[in-house]
Amino acid sequence: MPIKVELPHVGESVTEGIIGKWLKKPGDRVEKYDPIAEVVTDKVTMEIPSPATGRITALLVKEGDTVAMGAAIAEMDTEEAAPAKAASITPAVGRTGVLLKDVRPVGPTGSGEEPVLSNAEASPLPSQSPAPVTSSERSGLPAGDGEGGRQRYSPVVRRLAEDHQVDLGQVQGSGLSGRVTKEDVLHFVETRKGATQATASTPAPGTQPAPDEEVLPLTPMRRIIAENMLRSATQIPQAWGYVEADVSSLVVRREGAKQEFLRREGVDLTYLPFVIKAVVECLKERPLLNSTWAGERIILKKRMHIGIAVAAPHGLVVPVVHDADHLSISALAKTCRDLTARARENKLTLADVQGGTFTVNNTGALGSVLSQPLVNPPQAAILTTEAIVKRLVVLPGDAIAVRSIMNLCLSFDHRVMDGAEATGFLSSLKRRLEAIGPETPLY
Repeated sequence: MPIKVELPHVGESVTEGIIGKWLKKPGDRVEKYDPIAEVVTDKVTMEIPSPATGRITALLVKEGDTVAMGAAIAEMDTEEAAPAKAASITPAVGRTGVLLKDVRPVGPTGSGEEPVLSNAEASPLPSQSPAPVTSSERSGLPAGDGEGGRQRYSPVVRRLAEDHQVDLGQVQGSGLSGRVTKEDVLHFVETRKGATQATASTPAPGTQPAPDEEVLPLTPMRRIIAENMLRSATQIPQAWGYVEADVSSLVVRREGAKQEFLRREGVDLTYLPFVIKAVVECLKERPLLNSTWAGERIILKKRMHIGIAVAAPHGLVVPVVHDADHLSISALAKTCRDLTARARENKLTLADVQGGTFTVNNTGALGSVLSQPLVNPPQAAILTTEAIVKRLVVLPGDAIAVRSIMNLCLSFDHRVMDGAEATGFLSSLKRRLEAIGPETPLY
C-alpha cells in the first residue's frame, strides 16, 4: 500500500529541518525503523526512520532543502496495512540510536511538564485523545474577532510569524472568514523561500569567484547557524557590557582540588562549573535575565536551564544543563563534561538541546579576553567568560600586586531589561566569583 513519509514533529519549538543526507534511494527496500534520511534542525541532527516495511518509490525533496515539520518527504509502498490517522506522525531516531517515536513535546521549560507559557500549540501525547477542534482553532484565531474588527492570531500563528519574520498582514487566510491558519503561514514561507532562491540563482555582479578564489558551499548546520545569528542581530535590540573579576582565589581553589577531583570523579575540574553555580545564584536575584520576550509581555522562567556553547567540529551547538540551580559544582562539572563530549561527537539528543533559558559561553578557552556575544533567541541574555590573565592591579591602600583577572561580558535584550538590571547582574556575579575560597564546597 503506498504511503507518504512525513518529517516528524519532534517539539513545538522546532518548525522545520534541512534534509542533510538521504540514506536510501528510490527502489531500495527498507525494514520498519530503518533510517532513511539525516535531518538537521536548529536543535540537533537526527535520523528519520521508515514508518513501515516496504520499498522507497520516490524522494519528494532534495538534499539541502528546508522542509516544514509534518511535510511529506518521500513515498513508499508498504507491506503492511495502512496506519491509523492518529499514528501518522512518523518516529524519529536520534544520532545516538535512541528511538524518538515517543518523544513528548517539550515546552520552553525543557521538561515534560506543562511550560510556564507556550507560544505554540502543544501536540497531544500519544496516550492522549486529542480534544475537539473548534472553528477558531482551525482558523488560527481565538474565538471571536479582535477589537474594531482587527484580526487576532492564535499563539502558534504568531510564533511561526515571529520565527520566520512574516508580516501576517501579507498572508492570505484560508480559514473561517478568511482567518490565517498555521498552514497558511507555512505556505507563505515556502513560497517566499522559492522566490528568494530563484532570485539568488542569478549571481549578482561582483559575486562570481575569481580564478584565485574558492567557493565553500554551506553545510546544513552552517546555514542554520547563519539564520539564527541573523535573527538574533535583526530582531533583538542588544546592548552589552563587561566587568573585570579578580578570580585569584578561584584559581587557587581549583588548582588545589583538581588532582583529587580527577582521581575521584574521573573528569577534569574546570572553571565553568564554578561560573555556572555563581550564575544561577545571580539569576535568582535578577530573574529578568532568565526570561523571554513574548510580544506584549515578558515571561519569567521559574526553572534555570543553562545552555553551554560548544565549538563542535560540525558547527556551534548549545547543549543545556537542565535545572542547573539544583546541581553542585561536582555535578555541574560531570554534566558539562558529558554534554561537551557528546556535542563534539555529534551524539546529542533533542532533549539535550531544548529548553535553555540563559547561555554561558566560555570563549576564554579559545584565548579571547573580550567579546560581545549575540543573544541566543528566544533567551534574554548571554554571558561570556574570558581568558584568565595575570595583571598588575592596585589594591586597597595603593599596594600593587599581580592578580588573576577574568573579564565577564554580558549581552542582553534591551526590550526585556535596562542597563541597570544587566549591570547589577554582572556586579553580583563578580562579587560571587571573587568570594570563592578554600572553603567553597564542591559537593
